[in-house]
Amino acid sequence: MALTDARIRNLKPREKPFKTADYDGLYVLTNPNGSKLWRLKYRFMDKERLLTLGKYPSVSLADARQARDDARERLAQGQDPNDTKRQKTLAAKISHGNSFSKIAEQYMAKIIKEGRAESTLAKIDWLMDMANADLGSKPITEITSPMVLHTLKKVETKGNYETAKRLRSQIGAVFRFAIANALAENDPTFALRDALVNVKATPRAAILDKAVLGGLMRSIDGFDGQTTTRLGMELLAIVVTRPGELRHARWEEFDFDQAVWAVPAPRMKMRKPHFVPLPARALEILEELRMLNGWGQLVLPSIKSSIRPMSENTMNAALRRMGYGGDEMTSHGFRATFSTIANESGLWNPDAIEKALAHVEANKVRGAYARGQYWDERVRMANWWSGLLSDLRTQ
Repeated sequence: MALTDARIRNLKPREKPFKTADYDGLYVLTNPNGSKLWRLKYRFMDKERLLTLGKYPSVSLADARQARDDARERLAQGQDPNDTKRQKTLAAKISHGNSFSKIAEQYMAKIIKEGRAESTLAKIDWLMDMANADLGSKPITEITSPMVLHTLKKVETKGNYETAKRLRSQIGAVFRFAIANALAENDPTFALRDALVNVKATPRAAILDKAVLGGLMRSIDGFDGQTTTRLGMELLAIVVTRPGELRHARWEEFDFDQAVWAVPAPRMKMRKPHFVPLPARALEILEELRMLNGWGQLVLPSIKSSIRPMSENTMNAALRRMGYGGDEMTSHGFRATFSTIANESGLWNPDAIEKALAHVEANKVRGAYARGQYWDERVRMANWWSGLLSDLRTQ
């Protein structure tokens, strides 16, 4: 006997839930608390299944019958109505901004406001692209540890062990941001701390012998590639900043009269402004670069686009072209070269050397006190280092 609205309204609760059938598998389940819920019983793949259609009277008799007819139509097409319902629920969650990619965008906006260095932001953005390829469209509350591990293992199986570890860290950062904003309740990366291969980090290759360093400076001087690359390598050897800090340098940061390069805080690893004294040879190189690239904003632009900086691989590729393998010298290695030789010379205060390298003092009180110190010594040390490189080149 088909149901009517009057009959449904008159259904009285009992001690136990009971069913009242309509037809074609549709029925109302009346609970002891008086709630009346629509259910549809059907068979799929030779198994009896149940579909929840909502609560009466929020879902009327007509609406329930329409939902039943829609479900039976999907069954006729070989689809499970429950799967379709889950897909709709998933789409609704994503449309409300609860997907991993949407929350990752909010997290990125936050750290940009916090003033992270451009190079750091670029690396995080690169890692987020990898995470979004697998997790981006999924609601963050439905992402599990095995899902994240699958993404990480795809990176690890290529031998990129450190990248896999950094990817886990960044995915975890998004989850912690979501938890702090009441968008998730747990971080699935926490359980994966020991799931990845832990490879001992090796220091970047660097030349520490003065005679070999002289040979490198001669090789740079005779480099037959792009002039900007040659000048950029020599300038990096003199100023010993991190390669990314120099690659993104803009003309507006240089005071030629005072012989100072002011690297802005957002581009520094520790997000603190850094001032670099410029010896005479560095100024000469900058004048040559200004003749080449002074019409743009970047000191070392890409050969493909004047608004993009030189690629992070350009200088390392030039070193390989000159015959220096990755286990012998890297562009970042100039910092270790300078640090080793300057410390071994015994001429300079170790704290002044650390300030030249923009290493942050672990003791915050001492670091704050020393912030303005050593500038005069650093100027002398920069001139000494530039002169030493010049002398070694001619030996």
